[in-house]
Amino acid sequence: HVQLVESGGGMAQPGGSLRLSCAASAYTASMAWFRRAQGKEREGVAASSSGTNYAASVKGRFTISRDSTRKILYLQMNSLKPEDTAMYYCASKYGAVRFWDDASAYSAWGQGTQVTV
Repeated sequence: HVQLVESGGGMAQPGGSLRLSCAASAYTASMAWFRRAQGKEREGVAASSSGTNYAASVKGRFTISRDSTRKILYLQMNSLKPEDTAMYYCASKYGAVRFWDDASAYSAWGQGTQVTV
């Protein structure tokens, strides 16, 4: 069972930047970032598998990527807005997922890292 450890959260000013990292204990084909703001449903932010996918609300501002081992997932967040404030979670699945923003498709989750803008 893969383990995921997130880091890099914190506080930023509106318009600022943060970079989140997620270290996986093993390679998984599908990895993604989700977030949950207080009082709101969990939502998909971005995913990396054979390609990349983004939520409309972050497209053009956030960039998802992996390192050369494909076991570290990053989320570069630029032009941050107050509405980006949330707990951010890394998720993964050994195989492919049909819908990248379907949280139930992912089998492993990190503990979360708080982002406050």
